Amino acid sequence: MSNATSSPAIRGEVRHAVAVRIVNKGRHPLPEYATPHSAGLDLRANIDTPITLAPGEYRLIPTGLHLELPEGTEAQVRPRSGLAFKHGITVLNAPGTIDADYRGEVGVLLVNHGRQPFVVNDGERVAQLVISQYVRVRFAENADLRASERGAGGFGHTGTH
Repeated sequence: MSNATSSPAIRGEVRHAVAVRIVNKGRHPLPEYATPHSAGLDLRANIDTPITLAPGEYRLIPTGLHLELPEGTEAQVRPRSGLAFKHGITVLNAPGTIDADYRGEVGVLLVNHGRQPFVVNDGERVAQLVISQYVRVRFAENADLRASERGAGGFGHTGTH
């Protein structure tokens, strides 16, 4: 019998979920994954009155959420593709980083790159949150770097096709 058919990843189960402490001071349910294979959890606006973003305008949208991330992780606030595609709405500092030692409210810095005003309503899914592990580095200063095939080739160096 093949392991592929019984693999938890194939069935859509989470193999190793990491516990993240959260305080919800908002009116909306905790963030959830939309599908079994979603990388991001939807963040909702927690506002008393609608906020209109004029073209070119940006505002910090509160979520009512406070996180306690495990050491060695960060939370990334990323745009929702549907808002970007349909309305030109994105996260201005994408991805916004929430460090493991931050305990303040999670905010979403939305910007309207579209041509029309956009209204953010209470409870609207405005961004997604991805929790990631990271590696801390210690720089080892040297006089030079080892050669590589690419070398110093930068922007556009590998072509457009």
